[in-house]
Amino acid sequence: MTDLDLLALRRKARRLLSPWDRPGSPGATLGVVRDGALVLHESAGEASLELGIPIGPQTCFRIASVSKQFTCAAILLLEAEGRLSTGDEIHAWLPELPDLGATIRIEHLMRNCSGLRDMLELMRLGGTDLSHPATPEHLLAAIGRQRGLNFAPGTRFLYSNTGFLLLGRIVEAVSGEPLGTFLERRLLAPLGMTRTRHTPAVTEVVPGLATGYFPQGQGFARAAHGFPLGGEGGLVSCVEDLALWDRNFATGGVGGTALGRALAERAPFANGRLNLYARGLEVTDYRGLRTENHGGLWPGYKTCFLRAPEAGLTVIAIANHGGIDVHHLGHLMLDAALEGRPGVHPIPALPPRPALEGLAGRWLEPHSGATVEFEIATDGTPMATQHGLPFALAAAEDGRLVARRGIYPFALALPEGGWLAIETDAGTVTRFRRAEGTPALPAGLIGRYACAELDTTWTVAPAGDGLAVQVRGPVGSAGPWPLLPIEGDCLRVLTPATLFQGWVDAKLLRDAAGRIAGIEVSGARARGLRFERQA
Repeated sequence: MTDLDLLALRRKARRLLSPWDRPGSPGATLGVVRDGALVLHESAGEASLELGIPIGPQTCFRIASVSKQFTCAAILLLEAEGRLSTGDEIHAWLPELPDLGATIRIEHLMRNCSGLRDMLELMRLGGTDLSHPATPEHLLAAIGRQRGLNFAPGTRFLYSNTGFLLLGRIVEAVSGEPLGTFLERRLLAPLGMTRTRHTPAVTEVVPGLATGYFPQGQGFARAAHGFPLGGEGGLVSCVEDLALWDRNFATGGVGGTALGRALAERAPFANGRLNLYARGLEVTDYRGLRTENHGGLWPGYKTCFLRAPEAGLTVIAIANHGGIDVHHLGHLMLDAALEGRPGVHPIPALPPRPALEGLAGRWLEPHSGATVEFEIATDGTPMATQHGLPFALAAAEDGRLVARRGIYPFALALPEGGWLAIETDAGTVTRFRRAEGTPALPAGLIGRYACAELDTTWTVAPAGDGLAVQVRGPVGSAGPWPLLPIEGDCLRVLTPATLFQGWVDAKLLRDAAGRIAGIEVSGARARGLRFERQA
């Protein structure tokens, strides 16, 4: 890369960061690693709006789920020493966990194919969101109450923070020391990652840590954090330290080059289809290149760690602005670094807008009650929303549309004959049809419903012109959560949350006489939870 190439790349980074390069705005930082050297590091915006401190090279951020690859690396180091096996059944190290009638192995946790329901979603459905105070014991209790799985281990992919919390506890059980101490001694200190640390308590004072913010009206609000952090997302880090971590994939200074290969090694599901999720990294193709990447999301913080090893490139994008799409920002920066490189595929074009408009609207899978909505943004970008989380769609090389965000297998062709086929994990194809007519909530919904697996009661009662749920859970209470009719016995429960206005899909359960006997609820990462009618 010539000096002029670097100049052009730096100017591209400044243009991408320019919307936040002003006083009174949080912002982001961008880094590009080429062939083991950090060749670019640009930032914009403020690390602290209260103090007017700009984001700079020393600024640290909560990198959230980018921590997962470090937790997996700790497991792999212990395996290399013969102290555990990734094929071990998890009860061998965590005997206190409930027996869920299936064999769950450490490997399943690392690859997000265990079937374990996500603890953060379980807490939310019990009325306790990320901003509310909680303890490690609360999270472990939510995991311990489970009596079922999302699916049989090894058969599907579904992102689950539960698995990585448990991996962190396995590291502690095997090593005999706290996860943060093990990571510091075995990974961070040897690699010179002096500004990276594990922070189990969000109240811990961390030098150089940027404050996380959400857009609010014409300004910003500080993001509130109440949950403890473990192997699923507890690291604070920065661009320079993540560049040191990236270099270890090639040099093998810690764990040998076998460590990096093992982290990025894909494995098949039970049906033979390859899981896109390796061990704390998602492995996909982008413009004809293999990428190994992961995102991080915590209130007020977003991270994109994006490797393209065949091109010798890595992009790191981190924000303390909850409204920045760092996944898109990172890929735009990768595009700029790939400019003019032979053999790189062009970015596929989206279908014409009239064709995309046939996608717009609400779609329903009538058997489960799952829903997805589509709209076309003002700039022509097709947007999908599931469980309240909107995400952009991009054109794939096979002509389909795919989710333009990490850790989310989602691909579809434009609808035909009123039906829409969406392919997700393990090659699973689900057929949706348009939700019909002007829906109304079914009669007889008012009452109290209990879910033993959540230790939670939902009370459906009149609210305004409709109905809403009042939630009483083991840690907190919430509500009213409005009920939205979809079609027939399918409905939606709106669940306000710290990160976004969420929803869960719900379908009524009826007894032999046709009376409402319960509600089956499915969120993004916890499926098939049953609320039995009590009164």
